[in-house]
Amino acid sequence: MSRIVGIDLGTTNSLVAYMEGEFPRVIPDAEGHVLLPSVVAFTADGILVGEAAKRQLVRNPTQTIYSVKRFMGKGYEDVKEERRYFPFQILADHEVVRIRVDEREVTPPEVSALILKALKERAATSLGEPVTKAVITVPAYFNDSQRQATKDAGRIAGLDVQRIVNEPTAASLAYGLHRLKQGIVAVYDLGGGTFDISILRVKDGIFEVLATNGNTHLGGDDFDRALVDWLLADIRAHHGAHLGQDLEAMQELRLGAEAAKCRLSFEDRTVFTIPFPQHGFTYRREIQRSDVEALIEPLVQHTLGPCRLALADAGLGAEQIDEVVLVGGSTRVPLVKRRVQELFGKPPHSQLNPDEVVALGAAVQADILAGGITNMLLLDVTPLSLGIETLGGVMSVLIPRNTTIPTSAKELFTTSVDGQTVVDMHVLQGERELAKDNRSLARFELRGIDPMPAGMPRIEVTFLIDANGILQVHAKELRTGKAASIEVRPSYGLTDGEVEQMIEESFVHAEEDIASRLLIETRNEADTVVRATERALGQGSGLIAEDEATRIQEALAALKAVSDGDDREAIREATERLNHATLHLAEVLMDSALKAALASKRVTEALEKTE
Repeated sequence: MSRIVGIDLGTTNSLVAYMEGEFPRVIPDAEGHVLLPSVVAFTADGILVGEAAKRQLVRNPTQTIYSVKRFMGKGYEDVKEERRYFPFQILADHEVVRIRVDEREVTPPEVSALILKALKERAATSLGEPVTKAVITVPAYFNDSQRQATKDAGRIAGLDVQRIVNEPTAASLAYGLHRLKQGIVAVYDLGGGTFDISILRVKDGIFEVLATNGNTHLGGDDFDRALVDWLLADIRAHHGAHLGQDLEAMQELRLGAEAAKCRLSFEDRTVFTIPFPQHGFTYRREIQRSDVEALIEPLVQHTLGPCRLALADAGLGAEQIDEVVLVGGSTRVPLVKRRVQELFGKPPHSQLNPDEVVALGAAVQADILAGGITNMLLLDVTPLSLGIETLGGVMSVLIPRNTTIPTSAKELFTTSVDGQTVVDMHVLQGERELAKDNRSLARFELRGIDPMPAGMPRIEVTFLIDANGILQVHAKELRTGKAASIEVRPSYGLTDGEVEQMIEESFVHAEEDIASRLLIETRNEADTVVRATERALGQGSGLIAEDEATRIQEALAALKAVSDGDDREAIREATERLNHATLHLAEVLMDSALKAALASKRVTEALEKTE
């Protein structure tokens, strides 16, 4: 089989990995970075993804989309309460979440597809061959709509999605190659926007998920949000400024809060400093780890309830867990580690990089599917119960949550009205008793039933869940043989037509998109060279001849004149000319720096001898 890569499509960062020999390896970009920020910016010059897009968060907040994973497979009603936390415009009156960028609307699968496409290109460049097949991970508690939206994103990106794998299960596969031999394992996965807990039994290379639980709307983003709200209140108290409506200031605060949270995972205190020149003050505050822990304690506690439920579903006590594995960047927070250890009564493992372990596991699953690894088997579960609506608006469950997949289930139903010839089948997902309280996945009709008294028809309903957790439903009236079936397209998913149109548009605009990206990269390189040259000229004043300084100034002016234009070749040539003109200056500065360092060393040695 052709190579299959593993992709962790994350809320904050995304990664791609593949099997190199016997072990998985995360693929870095040209600069050696393995994490691709899950950020997409729509600019006048084109679409940016990753680090370049992240730099647009402050200067272009309304057109820069982040944390899009929180919107996958959701409708407007699902997300309307948290719209206020995002600077970009989330449109009302749509079943599928749509985001306004300039004069167009985009859906979360389209935005995710741009991230997937960037990872696909990274993998193809690194491996030296086209990449068309992938295993993509999702939170274990993603419902059918969210899984389908992830598959749609893969299709739009030009990927044949071989398997959708639950993130904690993928992580256990990565650990399986390193150390897990057998026993009961709890995988605690706290990422940027989602939380999962999975309980697995590992024995003789078989990874069987016993139970899973979680919250698809809880993660590091919420930690950052709690800290931002606290900082906003402190700024109001000390400076009288209300920054909540200033989108740029809010992005500065959000990014600063995220950085402070990360520093406080390794330090006891940090100083938080952000200038707000537009408001006439610089905000400075010392933040202690205990301050942040007090803010996020309720959120961390919210993760422990699902852990207890998963243990109960698996029929286990915390003391029966042999190993606890931490996954996700947010598990670096010391408070999280302490609470997990208190719950399970043993220190959790985090030997593998928590940011990379899911992608590594996805690569393992990809290799299993490609026939490379033959001594490991993954048995996953469906996270939520599946059923149909029956008389009185009740949900009748056919497949209970935590059933091992792939699986199927059959049940007989009948009619409630004399002479009924059409039966409306309403497919549901959730844990509530009433249909109205669960998520509607799909509706379809079984037609052509012979008119019979109520209770006489025998309607056999079959649910089939594939290894991706995607559902198919079949209905058949056994007396007449009339049948109907549907591959469930969730109520909050995209239609096949919409997906095909997005794929077509990506091909139509591919050349234009590449040209835009290359122009942006060339401009960025020119900007870097300009800044470096100006700094070098300042440092090298008096170290080079006047005519050489004049030549450099002329080359610098020539680059500045074209750097904002659309002629990529002209910018590239002007950059090369400036680089060539500054070669001798760079040598002089290097020589000067070495002499200064040697002189400093001699002075230090002399002082030491004197003492």
